[in-house]
Amino acid sequence: MLLTLLVVSILVNYIDRGALSVAIPAIDAEFSMTPTQKGLLLSVFFWSYALLQLPAGWLVDRYDVKWVYAGGYLIWTIATVMTGFVGGFAALLAARLLLGLGESAAYPAISRLIVENFPEHKRGTANALIDAGTKIGPALSILAGGLLVDQFGWRSLFIVLGFGSFIWLLPWIHYVPSRPRQATTTTEQAPADRPTLAQVALHRSVWGTSLGMFSLGYVWYFLLTWLPSYLMDVHDLNLKETAVSAALPFLAMAASSVFWGWAADRMIQRGHSATFARKSISLSGLAIAAVLLIAASQAQSATVCIGLLTGACCALGMFTANVWAMTQTLAGPAAGSWTGIQNCIGNMGGVVSPLVAGWSVGQTGTYQAAFYVAAGVMAMGIAAYLFMVGPIQEIHWQKEPRAGESHE
Repeated sequence: MLLTLLVVSILVNYIDRGALSVAIPAIDAEFSMTPTQKGLLLSVFFWSYALLQLPAGWLVDRYDVKWVYAGGYLIWTIATVMTGFVGGFAALLAARLLLGLGESAAYPAISRLIVENFPEHKRGTANALIDAGTKIGPALSILAGGLLVDQFGWRSLFIVLGFGSFIWLLPWIHYVPSRPRQATTTTEQAPADRPTLAQVALHRSVWGTSLGMFSLGYVWYFLLTWLPSYLMDVHDLNLKETAVSAALPFLAMAASSVFWGWAADRMIQRGHSATFARKSISLSGLAIAAVLLIAASQAQSATVCIGLLTGACCALGMFTANVWAMTQTLAGPAAGSWTGIQNCIGNMGGVVSPLVAGWSVGQTGTYQAAFYVAAGVMAMGIAAYLFMVGPIQEIHWQKEPRAGESHE
């Protein structure tokens, strides 16, 4: 039941955040935005979402994760409903900032719950199922959202999504205990013995996984925010065609993520180290995705372009299936704090990529430069994992002395 609720919550999370990308042509028609304004609107969510990862990680490591997550969920559903009633560009920006505030609780809370409830050899599958929700969400948002916007206008999309999302809170409050179950890891520490946020932030591997997450965040949010506009502008697809075509890469990525999370778990069960299983799959995926993304940017046919983008997203699924399992194993009792730091830095990619894409399209009139930059950022992510992230095994955090204690 817990895993089901987590998957559904992250599905809703990504439907709500991704709705803007399919609605933005209609919003643009109403508010007459420039390409730079469109980039700002697509980026502003990540300002609050990324920066609030740090306090969110601290909260879920020290307070009842059930209620921290429920509070964040409530805030983001309210923000989604508000989006459907805004009267101007400034109010739309404010609603997106509020959405980021609420959704910042999601990944730190989920990581904390997975560490407490799933052993290492099951985390790949658990994370992959949750990750599949992050891909099915945008696919549904683009597919169903595009059809809804086409028939009833963009405001109806946010109103329906927002009010419908409230339903999830009922089973969450009813079925999830107020105190998390006893952790399955043998090294779980009492809250007083957990490493401080400063200890976690200074660890080399934290920065390696965070830079790797930045590379994923950059390319993922570039696709999430600009893919519908790209298909309509460059390949002349209409809204209905875009709704179907842009959904395919995200659905393929969901299936790929589930498969490769399961595959890494099987490799570990058969005796391979977590380091070999998860790193080899993840980094191969980033490399393949970078090559296919460049190829897609040069495709003349819409069909070929969508096929290459689908392949690139399948390769990204190799990385997304295992990235959080690596973090959770490394962090152990610091899963919430580490996740907060990693997601903060990772989602700076979401801040930067829509702005860079908007600026480059405005300056050059093409999308090619934006695709090349995304591929280069993925190469940086590969280097970060190779040279900064150590073996995938739980770090033994040294307890800092309390006031009056010594290191004797």
